[in-house]
Amino acid sequence: MSLTESTSAPAVSPAIPGGPKLWLLRHGETEWSRSGQYTGLTDLPLTELGETQARSAQATLSGVDFDLVLTSPLQRARRTATLAGFPEAQVEPNAVEWDYGDYEGIDSAVVRAQNPGYLIWDSGVPNGEALEHVGARADEIVKRVQAVTREDGAPANVLVVAHGHFLRILTARWLGLAAGEGRHFILGTAKVCTLGWDKKTPAVEQWGL
Repeated sequence: MSLTESTSAPAVSPAIPGGPKLWLLRHGETEWSRSGQYTGLTDLPLTELGETQARSAQATLSGVDFDLVLTSPLQRARRTATLAGFPEAQVEPNAVEWDYGDYEGIDSAVVRAQNPGYLIWDSGVPNGEALEHVGARADEIVKRVQAVTREDGAPANVLVVAHGHFLRILTARWLGLAAGEGRHFILGTAKVCTLGWDKKTPAVEQWGL
């Protein structure tokens, strides 16, 4: 699959009933997520509030029997996974946040003040990662999730702990939408979402718990 295809073509073959469910957990608050600064590959820790948020997510996830738990390699995601009850989550390199290039650490409001027409979903980031490439990384995770099965035939449950923009793009690709359609899925820190199926149609089951 080319990078161009990853923004428009379905990420996977048509779904089958009883397919795996994909659970999403965004990391807890960091100093930059609180201030509105673009945080891509900068490896920031959680704030005290972020740690509290991550612990709170455990209540939402504790009753689910997960067959696979994946986490971004960045510490804010790994720490969130641990505090949410998944200290042995597998590191998934494809789940890192969008590389914002020259906008790393810049307040998004400052960018828009300088360029009122700027929208990251359309304009991209100078000297950073192309949206098409982020979408291609998301596709790799979708394929990995859909390959998970259970011996008893019940739908598998997979959890991915990662980042705001990346999880929004992952959601779009799960639904077979272009990567840029992630703009429609607002996701707060330490919020939980579930992606599954409506018969043969990939669907959002729960959002932002």
